Amino acid sequence: MRAPIGDFDTATPAPDCLDELTAPVADAVRDWQGAVPADRILYVDTEPGWADTAVFVEHYGRDLLERSANCVVVAGKRAGRTTLAACVVLSTTRADVNGVVRRQLGARKTSFASMETATGETGMEYGGITPVGLPTGWPVLVDSAVVDLPYVLVGSGRRRGKLLVPGKALAELPGAVVLNGLGMA
Repeated sequence: MRAPIGDFDTATPAPDCLDELTAPVADAVRDWQGAVPADRILYVDTEPGWADTAVFVEHYGRDLLERSANCVVVAGKRAGRTTLAACVVLSTTRADVNGVVRRQLGARKTSFASMETATGETGMEYGGITPVGLPTGWPVLVDSAVVDLPYVLVGSGRRRGKLLVPGKALAELPGAVVLNGLGMA
């Protein structure tokens, strides 16, 4: 199958290649409940050494620069309690951690979670964290600009491989909250 975005050799419906995904991502695809069918979530094999955005678009298509999203894990703290959440923003922007995220989580202080926390809590590889398959109960804050894309490139849970996901499907993830202005230029 031809990928709807980027220049990839093949794109495979995620339900047909669960063994290429980390366990939490494969479980989320297997148990998919959204209005967008799971077979519209596509897996593309990529070279792990090219995972960083600038190098990635050199090899897989310049159009991906405007159609890629990053998923970052943040920690909000208030009264001795820590809330972990994910933020999904276009790769050309940065998550407004100290403004939009802090207010949404009702936290006094927010910061990016450590690599150990992000990978340990998600069961995913650093540099491949995806909003698909995050722990139950986590808020998944999604910038409205991501949801507006017909397809968006996100991590697959590993550094090798990516998912191409209809933007609307990200708004249907468990715990998803769509926010205007989450991503800042």
